[in-house]
Formats: sequence, C-alpha cells, structure tokens
Amino acid sequence: MLAIDPIPAFTDNYIWIIHDQTHAVVVDPGTASPVLKYLHSKNLQLIGILITHHHADHTQGIRDLLQSFDVPVYGPRNEVIPDITHPLNEGDNIFLDELSLNLTILDTPGHTAGHIAYCANHPANMIFCGDTLFSCGCGKMFEGTAQQFYESLQKLSRLPDKTLVYCTHEYTLNNIRFAKEVDPENSALLSFEKKAHELQNHNFPTIPTTLALEKSINPFLRCNQPAIINSIQAHFQQITVDPVKIFALLRQWKNTF
Repeated sequence: MLAIDPIPAFTDNYIWIIHDQTHAVVVDPGTASPVLKYLHSKNLQLIGILITHHHADHTQGIRDLLQSFDVPVYGPRNEVIPDITHPLNEGDNIFLDELSLNLTILDTPGHTAGHIAYCANHPANMIFCGDTLFSCGCGKMFEGTAQQFYESLQKLSRLPDKTLVYCTHEYTLNNIRFAKEVDPENSALLSFEKKAHELQNHNFPTIPTTLALEKSINPFLRCNQPAIINSIQAHFQQITVDPVKIFALLRQWKNTF
C-alpha cells in the first residue's frame, strides 16, 4: 500500500514523498537534508525525483540527493533544470515499477512557462501540481500569461472531483483570508476555514484537499461565477464577464492583498 507524506521545508514548503515499505519517490525537493533524514528513518530506497518547475525552492536538493542515490530525475521539458534526465510534457507517462505507480503528465504553464503536473489514479485520484493550484488559491503569475494560467487551472478542474490536490506550499489560511474578501458569503469557504484553523492549531497540514472542495471555495477556479464576477467588478470598477480577464484581475488583487 502506498503512502504519501509531506516533508516540511523552509518556511512553508511541502516536499511530498510517495512510498511503500521499501521504495520512495520525492516531489520537488527544494532541500535534501530533511528528505535524507526521512528516508533513513523509514529505511527507504529512493528510486526517483519528480520536479514540477525550475524555482530553487523546488529543485535545490536534487544535486545532494544524487550524491546518495543514482536515480532518474523527471521534470519539465520546456524549462532548463540541471540534472533532469527524463524531460516530460503533456501526455507523457511514467511507470515506476517498484511502486506500481503510473503518472501522466499535464502541461500547466502560468506560474512558470514550462510548469508541469503529475496525475495519478492509483492508489487514489491525485495530482501533484507544484505551484499551479493551491488550496483556496493559485501561484503567482511569474512567466506565463493570464490566458495560459486560466487554461491550466481549467484543465485541472476537469479532473475527477475526488482528485486529491497535493500542492507544495502551506498557504491555505492566507488564501482563505483573501477568498473571504472576494466571496464573503460562501458557506463552504467559511466551513473549511474552521477546519483549516483546527488542522493548523494541531500542527497538521491542510493539504491535500479535494478538487471538489476547491471548485466550491477557490475563487481562481470560479471566475465564471456571479459572486466572483460581481466582486471583481465592484473592486476594480470595471464591467467585464470574460473569465480570463476576471482571472487576471483576481490575481492582480491577490498580489497586493
């Protein structure tokens, strides 16, 4: 049976480790030391490294991990990342024999130009989405366009509702504060806020959430909904219903919130 555990790193990063009782793969190791400590504590053999995008807090641990384990490094074809051995893009598949884990690649540009996500349906429907989709939010738009980012989020939203969302930052409570500003009467959002506070008060991660939940509370997945449109129009004093424009303005608002 596979387990998926978060390894906290830096201030608010999660490095995800997917493992059974013997083997493991790691997602976005921004630093190696906590990963090595975890592998040693569980007596696990690392068999691969999965990278979603080029930012240092997702990649800086690769070189040190390779000093201890000679393993393939998977990552986006359309970004320059040292040590990537298996460049990937939309529609590619990885099968990790030791874990009987099949991963399908989705291109999700927006946060960075070549960002990818890893999608699986065993042992559950799940997506390792890096900094594209967060709980109740999304990543900053550093390199892509609003059109690209909106389409990437729409692509993720079309996955099964039961899909578990494994993002790589614990931004949930801050994202909820912004979402409440945009969508203050959302009862699902207010209910999740209580749960998220309870989890954090007990030092538990708020991740993963489900895609069904995100589609009900995350304003960046609801750019065609009247509550979000009305809020954007009132805040910016603009009349628009174009979901890409709504997304761009929503991201602009969040940047200065």
